[in-house]
Amino acid sequence: SVLSRYENQITILSDYLEEFPETDEPVWILGRQHHLNTDKSKLLLDISARLWFTYRRKFSPIGGTGPSSDAGWGCMLRCGQMMLAQALICRHLGRDWQWEKHKKQPEEYHRILRCFLDRKDCCYSIHQMAQMGVGEGKSIGEWFGPNTVAQVLKKLALFDEWNSLAVYVSMDNTVVIEDIKKMCWSPAQSSGVAHSSAHLHRSALGQNKNTAGLCPGWKPLLLIIPLRLGINHINPVYIDAFKECFKMPQSLGALGGKPNNAYYFIGFLGNELIYLDPHTTQSFVDSEENGTVDDKSFHCQQAPHRMKIMNLDPSVALGFFCKEECDFDNWCSLVQKEILKQQSLRMFELVQKHPPHWPPFIPPTKPEVTTTGAELIESTDKLFELEEEFEILSV
Repeated sequence: SVLSRYENQITILSDYLEEFPETDEPVWILGRQHHLNTDKSKLLLDISARLWFTYRRKFSPIGGTGPSSDAGWGCMLRCGQMMLAQALICRHLGRDWQWEKHKKQPEEYHRILRCFLDRKDCCYSIHQMAQMGVGEGKSIGEWFGPNTVAQVLKKLALFDEWNSLAVYVSMDNTVVIEDIKKMCWSPAQSSGVAHSSAHLHRSALGQNKNTAGLCPGWKPLLLIIPLRLGINHINPVYIDAFKECFKMPQSLGALGGKPNNAYYFIGFLGNELIYLDPHTTQSFVDSEENGTVDDKSFHCQQAPHRMKIMNLDPSVALGFFCKEECDFDNWCSLVQKEILKQQSLRMFELVQKHPPHWPPFIPPTKPEVTTTGAELIESTDKLFELEEEFEILSV
């Protein structure tokens, strides 16, 4: 049995890498460098370890009467899930964690997976994302763009006490250091709000305990930068800077693709982007009684897809994860050195102070609610009330 598994892994490895050309150029995957000539097996393990979310079918209807499959419309939502899942893997297991089939995984891994199951009571499910998208002007079943997905993730994260992420989505191609530090160093919530939030989160994850750290401190940062890198096609002047982002140790890749066809980009080789493709329809998977998840369908073990950078739609969103303040400071230094100082036409701006002509920055906080997550998303009226509160808070 062990020999059979080993032979199967070798077969998969062979299929996986025959797609790559013979080259001495390095392959970059989410801040890690691989060389095809010397560590092909590590490259395979690194790519297959990423959580892979695809179209699913036969889940409970969204909103009770909506679609029971996201095939044909949910690809950008799935890509957003993949980017967020990578942030959670880095937060709880570390960037160097690897997944292997048939190997027992830590409880944190299964708990992360449960956040994304296709159930209305899971905090980052297709149900929650589609319903929260209503407040962004998107009907359930309508295709999302990268910025819309980023806004949805930012709002849902406010209800996620366990992972306790600070999600910052840049405005006007500008990242404000002062605002991010203000948000990540926010003091602990009051006990009443914390209790309400913990209750909501336990409902969404089916947990009986709340392990979130509510004490003051740096909240791990998920930084999403929506960009427009051209008008109808990507401007070649941005290519080197775009590739440089995948080399950063904080990299979570990029959301993008082609019109109405979203991919999760995790790296590059030369002038080709490497991506995970959500356009495969699989059956709904639920958690087992013991809380584990049959995870084979959540890891792509086929040859990675590649596309030429020049074929990329100019509308993209970059993602970065900074677990500690020093990670963010390091990211700022890398941006100044590798992107801003070497570009005549910049992909985005990094500024120290909040622009004076902008409205004041107030870190978003979760509205005080006593409903469960399931009840929350079943009420369109509540969603619009929440949307109004979020708009006020964001201003």
